[in-house]
Amino acid sequence: MKINTDKNKVEELLTRGVDEVIDKSHLRKKLLSGKKLRVKLGIDPTSPNIHIGRSIPLLKLRDFQKLGHQLVFIIGDFTGVVGDTSDKDSERPMLSKEKVKENMKDYIKQAAKIIDMDKCETRYNSEWLAKLGYWEISNQADSFSLAEFIARENIRRRLNASTRVSLRELLYPLMQGYDSVAVKAEVEIGGTDQRFNLLAGRTLQTMYKQEAQDIIMGPLLEGTDGRKMSSSWGNTIDLSADANDMFGKIMSISDDLIIKYLTLATRVSMEAVKKGEKELASGNNPRDLKITLACEIVKMYHSEKAAKNAREYFVNTFSKRETPLDIPEIKPSSYDIVTVLVESKICSSKGDARRVIQQGGVKVNGKKISSFAFKVKKGDTAQKGSRWFAKIL
Repeated sequence: MKINTDKNKVEELLTRGVDEVIDKSHLRKKLLSGKKLRVKLGIDPTSPNIHIGRSIPLLKLRDFQKLGHQLVFIIGDFTGVVGDTSDKDSERPMLSKEKVKENMKDYIKQAAKIIDMDKCETRYNSEWLAKLGYWEISNQADSFSLAEFIARENIRRRLNASTRVSLRELLYPLMQGYDSVAVKAEVEIGGTDQRFNLLAGRTLQTMYKQEAQDIIMGPLLEGTDGRKMSSSWGNTIDLSADANDMFGKIMSISDDLIIKYLTLATRVSMEAVKKGEKELASGNNPRDLKITLACEIVKMYHSEKAAKNAREYFVNTFSKRETPLDIPEIKPSSYDIVTVLVESKICSSKGDARRVIQQGGVKVNGKKISSFAFKVKKGDTAQKGSRWFAKIL
């Protein structure tokens, strides 16, 4: 495939949803040269689902693919065990190899919703990281100082609070950096929270006599509760979610995130995004633009028909306050309300179910309940908010 060097497309690639590029002038020159670049993105399978927050670098990867460049998608089956705490205020626990293997089972299938996996080089970093010994690791570690590591904001904050920072956490940037060496990456994509790890790739590539990769860093996306989207917080919109759930969760985001979602999580033209921004500024109802956003995202991961049906479902259940006809059915292992909410996937965990009950957000047959011990009966309809329902069998 011939490399597309269209200046407008290259400029949008370097600016849309981008916080920082290192080195921007160098990368622009390469993109305009017609050279086919090796563009790397690594994702650790710390949960079974890829969420829309992670779609930001995946969409940027697709932008490169559409211009004809070679994608290198790394599934961190080794780094996923160790764990990266770049975006955490506490130590991330190590995962078992079995758990990581279970989590990554559908990662390629989920990534394929965005990029063409048939034209993508897929790698697992245990292929090279599991082979490293102390001699090699010591040589790599010599390229960094402890001062550089603890200068990172979240690490400094934890140390100031006398919160434990394990030596294992110091090794993670070496691992991500060595990934770039192993696959000879020329560009790496990541979030702003990954800055230190991304720069480690440049340092190690120089150490191994490779040309230092260029870096594109994108912003982080807030989830349904306004905090950074994170599987550990349960505020995600997963790529594997069904159309109605995906639509409803997008409609629940804060109005001030609509433009950010349109820019980062879709490929609606920037002209359309700017038009929407002007409409909001002039006092138009944010709900209308949010419906457009929800339709666009559902269409991306399902189909245009699914988006249309999800819109109708949302309007009927939320705007018209009607109970939908196609309520999912569940035969729970236990008939207490907490179990029902979790097993029907209305709530993400027992803790989430108790929190929603405590906040008055759960009804059975239209009546609000307040007891965690409440028992449903066969034929009952459990409901969370105005969008999530389950019929008890």
